[in-house]
Amino acid sequence: MGLRASVFVLALLAGGAAAQDGRLERLDTTEAGRAWEAVGRLDFRGSGFCTGTLIAPDLVLTAAHCLFDRQTKARIALDSVEFLAGWRNGRASAYRAVRRAVVHPDYRFGEAISAARVRNDVALLELQHPINNTTVTPFDTAARPGQGEAVGVVSYAHDRAEAPSLQEVCDVMARQQGVLVMSCDVDFGSSGAPIFSFAGGIPRIVSVVSAKAELDGRRVALGTALDEPLARLRGELARGAGYGLDPSPTVNRLRVGQERRDTGAKFIRP
Repeated sequence: MGLRASVFVLALLAGGAAAQDGRLERLDTTEAGRAWEAVGRLDFRGSGFCTGTLIAPDLVLTAAHCLFDRQTKARIALDSVEFLAGWRNGRASAYRAVRRAVVHPDYRFGEAISAARVRNDVALLELQHPINNTTVTPFDTAARPGQGEAVGVVSYAHDRAEAPSLQEVCDVMARQQGVLVMSCDVDFGSSGAPIFSFAGGIPRIVSVVSAKAELDGRRVALGTALDEPLARLRGELARGAGYGLDPSPTVNRLRVGQERRDTGAKFIRP
């Protein structure tokens, strides 16, 4: 199945309303949430939140669009961002400020929502101090999942902001030009949430939530095929790119004239 012209996309940063999905397991107890402490809430000083995941003691993976103000389209100042690892019922396993952010160089927040925007909608946050808490273990990442492979998502959302929820029963419906279409239940606040593969019984991150959509009348989640974009971000981080509280040796470079591909899907701005 490819992406069709009937796709209707919504960005996920702000609030909204939707029905709860009975397949979601709320991780609001210590026992239920123990394996997912590295998934946390990214708070933006009371103006909203996204979901982020620790993939190294000092690195949080999330969606690029979480770092932009929807009204001004400017980057959000990092001194207003805090990562709350394992946030559950008013407490977190660790609280960290953000030192630096690296957004995928080809991501353009101001552009109309498109396959290219979803494909590049990924960012890394470098924390001010590593999280060396034995209960918070960073997740590994893995190669992109195949069509039909079972995946799961752990996320916060507008109607489950105080504890994350796990959905293990969704699958990859399509994979086309770096965009994954998944049957996972996501809602406002789920932006940047990790999509996990459970191959071999070990959860590994294979994508992050970029948007929710409708495909042939069915609610779906859209995310990037993570392997290539993440390698690009790690390279940017290694060369000192990004923005944040401390001056960086270099700045992000906009690539001019780079070839862009399109899936042919028609995306509609909400």
